[in-house]
Amino acid sequence: MSNKSGTDSILKESESKKLKLPIIQAPMFLVSGPEMVLASCESGIVGSFPAPNARTLQALDSWLHRITETLTAKSLRVPWAVNLIMHRSNSRRHEELALAVEYRAPLVITALGSPREAVDRVHSYGGKVYADVVSLELARKAAASGVDGLALVCTGAGGHTGHISPFAFVEEVRGFFDGEIILSGAIGSGRAVRAAQVLGADYVYMGTRFIPTHESLAQREYKQMLVDASGADIVTSDAITGVKANWLRNSLIRGGYDPDNMPSAAEIDFLKAAGDAKRWRDIWSAGQGVGAITQIQSIGQVVEQLTSEYQAALSP
Repeated sequence: MSNKSGTDSILKESESKKLKLPIIQAPMFLVSGPEMVLASCESGIVGSFPAPNARTLQALDSWLHRITETLTAKSLRVPWAVNLIMHRSNSRRHEELALAVEYRAPLVITALGSPREAVDRVHSYGGKVYADVVSLELARKAAASGVDGLALVCTGAGGHTGHISPFAFVEEVRGFFDGEIILSGAIGSGRAVRAAQVLGADYVYMGTRFIPTHESLAQREYKQMLVDASGADIVTSDAITGVKANWLRNSLIRGGYDPDNMPSAAEIDFLKAAGDAKRWRDIWSAGQGVGAITQIQSIGQVVEQLTSEYQAALSP
């Protein structure tokens, strides 16, 4: 079992006051930035971004300052999150954690590595640590490290994806973890949010649905490709980053790949990949829930639509 504190979680406390829906706008590589975080929080969901999206530590400092100052000025108590890549290839992970602690990030989401280093430091000021996990083995290890929540990345998720059905994943994790569960994987509607709660999740990650928004850092062509795509256009491959991820078929073709004959796994090096501008300009990620996207909207408009669908799903 987890070693949760006796106090209510930041999300639980805030949900009853400010959260419109139990959604975390997922931290997306090269897509999520301060504008997405702020727009998400203002719309009543949790905003987040991956620390490596800020190309330098000075930029990360500036982003964190902007987020905290803006939310304070607007008296918004909706929590926000910073996502830390804990893999050893991220040579600046220690400095990123130090900045998260300096700005007292309400939520720190760790990925692709052990969350242990972050737990005590984030707990020291009352923050919470969630860990992205793609397997039961990783879920057990993260739970043993003292995290407050587990983000279960299931099959169909965009970006670095999982391979377990959400039905099986949630059920088994609930057998050994009493902390919060965030469910991820092809969740693109308010109905899916409600279904995740019925399964036993507390919150959901929603990423792909927010890429084609005005506030995201994605290119216009990327956004339009998502509008035009369906679930049949998603290709799973570890050839790009060395870790299994879901990609848009047409973007793989644009990047010079044959989606039906992808090469073997690449070396795992996330910062090197981030610095390859051509590679990431042409190759774009998406989850299997892409079919729920029909137009480019603001985050506020997306949240309003999701709220309407969610409320309809609650009706008897």
